[in-house]
Amino acid sequence: MHFFSDNATPVCPEVMAAIAAADRADHGYDGDAWSARLDDAFSTLFETEVQALWVASGTAANSIALACLCPPYGGVIAHEEAHIVVDECGAPGFFTHGATLMPLPGVGAKLTPDSVRDRLKTIRPDVHQVPARAISITNATEYGLVYAPEEVAALGDVAKAHDLGLHMDGARFANAVAHLGCAPADLTWRAGVNALSFGCVKNGGMIGEALLFFGAQAQDRAAEARRWRKRSGHLFSKGRYLATQLLAMIEDGLWLRNASAANAAAQALAKGAGKRLMHPVEANELFVHLTAEEAANLRAQDFDFHNWGEGAARLVTNWSQDVAAVAPLAAALARL
Repeated sequence: MHFFSDNATPVCPEVMAAIAAADRADHGYDGDAWSARLDDAFSTLFETEVQALWVASGTAANSIALACLCPPYGGVIAHEEAHIVVDECGAPGFFTHGATLMPLPGVGAKLTPDSVRDRLKTIRPDVHQVPARAISITNATEYGLVYAPEEVAALGDVAKAHDLGLHMDGARFANAVAHLGCAPADLTWRAGVNALSFGCVKNGGMIGEALLFFGAQAQDRAAEARRWRKRSGHLFSKGRYLATQLLAMIEDGLWLRNASAANAAAQALAKGAGKRLMHPVEANELFVHLTAEEAANLRAQDFDFHNWGEGAARLVTNWSQDVAAVAPLAAALARL
């Protein structure tokens, strides 16, 4: 049983069927019928006018978003363990042609308004220092915690007060919404988010993510993003195969059903893990205390997962698992 990552899971049947249905001649790049529907489909989902683009990967979505929010001489405030800081090989700096990441600490990989304000106070308003131009947050975070709408709005207020763009890395956005039970709008544009990387692959897609822009500058930023997408080699010639996956996800609620299944599986594991949990389980990731011997014990029972530093492990559930599917691991954890 694999609990390495939700990137390693199979493609869900509805998405595979959508890809097959799009397997016919149409216009190339993003001129096809499926790509043309993305703006309206995401606008319906988010209850406002949205500019939506498919892109190849989450790294591309994050980096192109930041390139549209931050100039080369600017800085992006993010958590020190954010994906853009730790796991993207300098891609934000590459896409922005040199923008500086400004990492901050925070419990559970969350930023707080006070920590952001304190960082902003240290920046002199002269040409010798990098000015902050954007804030980037991850929801759900790298430790599986979820920003509630009021938490995002508090950071949105800071961004607005200091004329900063606000980006959300939503690789597991569906898991966050499923946990909260709120409207997607409450967690994004109503809370001040300007750009969202909307995850698909971790939630049952094959390839591709969505990059969404909200607000008065959405059209201009989306136009700029389309040029970044082409210039960086991310404009697929058969983009309909990416667009159709996104439509299959959002047009009948598949994205939330898949995320809810993954979240429920994580809760079942959390009960088995008990006091071993390092963080509350709010999405589909668990971080648990395990000795090397205990980890070996679980692997001997054919449970696969990543170590997370010394004496700890990360377990990730996914759309294809339910409570019954993860019951053997939950029981094994409880027996330790």
